[in-house]
Amino acid sequence: MEQFVRANFRKHFALLFSVMLLVLWAQALGQQKKQIETDEGCTSIMAGRLATVDGSVIVGHTCDGNYRTWVNVVPHKKNGKGAVKKIYWGNLHTEYVTDMRGKLLKGEVPDAEETYSYVNVAYPSLNEKQLAFGETTINGRDELRNDEGMFLIEELQSIALERCTTARDAIKLMGSLATKYGYGDYGECLTVADKKEVWQFEIFGAGPTEKGAVWAAARIPDDHIGVSANIPRISQIDLKDTNNCLASENVLAVAKEMGWWDPSKGEPFKFWKAYSGRKPFSTREFFILNSFAPSLKLSMDAEELPFSVKPDKKVAIREILKMYRETYEGTDLDVTKNLLVQKPRSRDEVVKDSIAGKGPEMLKSTVANPWMSRELVSLLNNLKPGTVAPQRTIAIARCSYSQVIQVRGWLPDEVGAVAWFSFDNPAQSPRFPIFSGALELPKSFEVCGQQRYREDAATWWFRRTNRLATIMYGRTRSIMDKAQMEYEEKAFNDLPGIEQRVQEMLKKDGSEAGHLKAREYVTGYTNDMARAAMSKWWEMGNQFWGMFSGGF
Repeated sequence: MEQFVRANFRKHFALLFSVMLLVLWAQALGQQKKQIETDEGCTSIMAGRLATVDGSVIVGHTCDGNYRTWVNVVPHKKNGKGAVKKIYWGNLHTEYVTDMRGKLLKGEVPDAEETYSYVNVAYPSLNEKQLAFGETTINGRDELRNDEGMFLIEELQSIALERCTTARDAIKLMGSLATKYGYGDYGECLTVADKKEVWQFEIFGAGPTEKGAVWAAARIPDDHIGVSANIPRISQIDLKDTNNCLASENVLAVAKEMGWWDPSKGEPFKFWKAYSGRKPFSTREFFILNSFAPSLKLSMDAEELPFSVKPDKKVAIREILKMYRETYEGTDLDVTKNLLVQKPRSRDEVVKDSIAGKGPEMLKSTVANPWMSRELVSLLNNLKPGTVAPQRTIAIARCSYSQVIQVRGWLPDEVGAVAWFSFDNPAQSPRFPIFSGALELPKSFEVCGQQRYREDAATWWFRRTNRLATIMYGRTRSIMDKAQMEYEEKAFNDLPGIEQRVQEMLKKDGSEAGHLKAREYVTGYTNDMARAAMSKWWEMGNQFWGMFSGGF
């Protein structure tokens, strides 16, 4: 009878424990939605061509928050004379490419007679001429916002990608359009790269009485690395040094008029100080710059960090990809460092340890993960104060998509720039290359997964598995890490052959038809890699369901 009771107790306890974990998971997903609404943010890392191992220019972007996940390639177009471009608000939350729900027509501007193709993510990112963007929202002072302005940041990006080939020209175009037609968005930072340079462009409205904009752009030195993570960082600017600095004509006047800068006191003008007023860095900026340049011995206690740093050694693209997977594991910032449990021991081991005066060995709990909901963190801290110190990690679960774009000007445009793209959490999802010459992406990429669970949306093939893996991260992580690295290794091993093949194709046929064939070739590779990654992650999701079928 006693054996029967114990067996049933174990059975029901396992069931109860499973239910409790599922409830916590559901709460975590619900809490995640709250975090999406109140704690959105992105991270952009930049590297100049002399700071990288291979001489490429790099710009990255995590689109963190509840933004659309559909992505397509807008084709090269010949619009003809007299064409106009309609400017809409509301494109960040549509469900598919042609979805017009919630979109507001704000006006129209003259269109170019011919426009370049580009990768159209929520924040448009890469065109066929190797012009590339990253983005982070930096807010700024509330007094600068003006809803009457025509442009939101993503519309400025799309126009620049359609018309420009260099970062400098893109910045000038976006600045002039925002000044002429008005800027209606929050403070934004765009990180803009081309074949030779990378810039940081920060823009705000000019206030409710002026529909224009106030902006500044600073070039990252070619041998430096920079970062933007939701805080204005451009400091002192030299308006005479147009090789490294660009700005709106009103950049000093607005700050002076609003009382945010008083030149009569002899204080130097700092863009971040005038238009934000908050410290120009937090954990992410510090961690990234300090990781690449530890010899500088940067301090979180400083008033401001250097705008950019020269890395102690040149960086490889895969080091940047690794940084985007960062959760501060193994450092003082690790949120899971205190989530320890006793290592299981047999009765004999307990006796031996007791005789030896040795206590139990502590291990990281299998349910510990870096992306716990606020409600779960609160529960753990209520049980024991100080158990978890919340941190905003670089890789987060509520990431819509991320990409690290490598611009390589020595290669043909068809294959020269490559966006290392992933959906969902960049610490869990695989990356696959989208080349600047891409013509199209899989149809499942054109469906957003933010409105509801949709198996026809590519993002859910990754998100489903990633969320399951997080429940028992200690058991699933090694499986996911192995798969993630397999796809990264394959892509980087394939890359030299793809580059060579494209160059051979164009050498054999440099006509318009030959260039089209080269673009079709890289398009086929991207689509094959993306579909393979989707299938692998779906298969792993099924594997995790099997692992958890008997309880946790």
